[in-house]
Amino acid sequence: MKLIIAMIQPHQLPEVKKALFDAEVHNMTVTNALGCGRQKGYTETYRGVIHEINLLKKVRLEVAVNEDFVEPAINAIIGGARTGKIGDGKIFVLDLPECIRIRTGEKGSEAIG
Repeated sequence: MKLIIAMIQPHQLPEVKKALFDAEVHNMTVTNALGCGRQKGYTETYRGVIHEINLLKKVRLEVAVNEDFVEPAINAIIGGARTGKIGDGKIFVLDLPECIRIRTGEKGSEAIG
C-alpha cells in the first residue's frame, strides 16, 4: 500500500480528477494549501504599497492505493497536471503501513478498496 501526495495547481484539479477516474482510482482527499517552490512568488502593488506574495495557492491531493494502482495513479496525476511550465507541482510517494476502514473494521488492502 502506498500514499500518494500531489501538490498541483488549483486550475488543474478537474483534469487530474478525470485522469484518476479514467485510471479507476476513485478514492482521494483534496485540500487547499499554500506553498512556494521554484516559482518564488510575485509582487503586487495595492494603493501604492508593494506586497510580496510568496505563498501561492496550491491543491493537495492525497490518494491511498494498493500496489497495482501506484503507477497508473502517478501517470494519471502527471497527465492531468502537467502544463510544461514552472509550478506544475510535485508528487510524493510514501509507504502506507496500515489502513483501517472505520465502518467495517477491515484492514490493509481491503480497506483501501
